[in-house]
Amino acid sequence: MAEAEFLKTEKEIFTEYMVSNGLRKTPERYAVLEEAYRTNGHFNVDMLFELIQKRKLRVSRATVYNTIEHLLKCGLITKHQFGETKFIYEKSFAYKQHDHLICGDCEKVFEFCDPRLYQIQSTVEKYLDFKISQHALNFYGQCNKLKQTGACEHFKIKKQ
Repeated sequence: MAEAEFLKTEKEIFTEYMVSNGLRKTPERYAVLEEAYRTNGHFNVDMLFELIQKRKLRVSRATVYNTIEHLLKCGLITKHQFGETKFIYEKSFAYKQHDHLICGDCEKVFEFCDPRLYQIQSTVEKYLDFKISQHALNFYGQCNKLKQTGACEHFKIKKQ
């Protein structure tokens, strides 16, 4: 599938959001949307800004921050804060539900999907007569790589 086709629905959602909220539809805002959806995995605002700059697009850091807020409001991205790290984001439109493991040593975020969680959710909905619209499950711990080998490519010395 071509990149332009892939982004069509996301662009339509964002356009509808901007029109309904009286916002200007600028190329810079669309560039932020496109870069967020080109990014694999989690990203923070600074990472997104750097990626946009590498593509030689003229988008200010303030525009990236402001556009991220709009993308959150229209449901195209999701915001997370794992531990003491900065806020990180991930695309959320048409992506399967998943959960997270967060390493306390290297701060790497691992994603996983377990169908048994869906079964639990369905059972809870039925038993409590409740419709669950979303959930978040985060496990915190330490990955074994640093412990076993003494090195991890994600490990950063934490500032005191």
